[in-house]
Amino acid sequence: MSTIQPGYEIAPDGTAYEILRKADAPLVVLIHGLGLCRHMWRDHIADFAADYQVLTYDLLGHGDSAAPTAPTDLPLYAGQLCGLLDHLQIDKAAVVGFSIGGMINRRFALDYPDRLSALAILNSPHDRGHKAQALVEARAAAVRSEGAMATMEAALERWFTDDYRASHADFMETVRTWRRQVDAQSYAEAAWVLATGVKELTRPTTPVKVPTIVITSENDSGSTPDMAATIAAEIDQADICIVPELKHLGLIEQPQSFTAPVIEFFRKLSL
Repeated sequence: MSTIQPGYEIAPDGTAYEILRKADAPLVVLIHGLGLCRHMWRDHIADFAADYQVLTYDLLGHGDSAAPTAPTDLPLYAGQLCGLLDHLQIDKAAVVGFSIGGMINRRFALDYPDRLSALAILNSPHDRGHKAQALVEARAAAVRSEGAMATMEAALERWFTDDYRASHADFMETVRTWRRQVDAQSYAEAAWVLATGVKELTRPTTPVKVPTIVITSENDSGSTPDMAATIAAEIDQADICIVPELKHLGLIEQPQSFTAPVIEFFRKLSL
């Protein structure tokens, strides 16, 4: 029987986390995106928990986690996950990462390959090309000068379909609240990592070799189907899935369109 620990716990480095225990079951870790928090997975956890232990946590400087005390980059976030697994005395996990989370789990696969059983990379950017890369870096630079909320409304338009935004005004405010909770300096630094970190993940010298599924939405302008195809092509025998119609945060609009292919992939691996 599964039991949910009340509230959340804090690891020694200040990471806030929640774990849904299930005796003798493999662990699935869920990593949220920039300016969000572990609560973005609230409609996904039950599906994963049918077969797995489930760990959610807040990136440093996000949600209830402490701000980072070292320079912010992808290795820092990969180390945060490794430290959390060490704290929980867990040797291996399947790691699901959304957006920057899908960059973090790729960095984790490069830095700590022995700690992984599988990867799921959801709506995560890759080589953007020169023009798009310049636009993303300009947006990240604007955050430093104008604050985390400066790009919020434009982000909501990129993230959600028009119909969903119109019919879920309360949830749009929840997403704004999640961003307001992020430490300002941490957000600015994480935005720069999201903008520039793809460069160290593109055609890595040592390729990712862990079993991987790559998923994105048909109308995700920042993590396009072409990017997903390129990510998959750079990983040996990776699966790919394109969810029709949705945008960047399609996994909020249609959670099972994302959990179902991930769980099916994990089951094929006998996880």
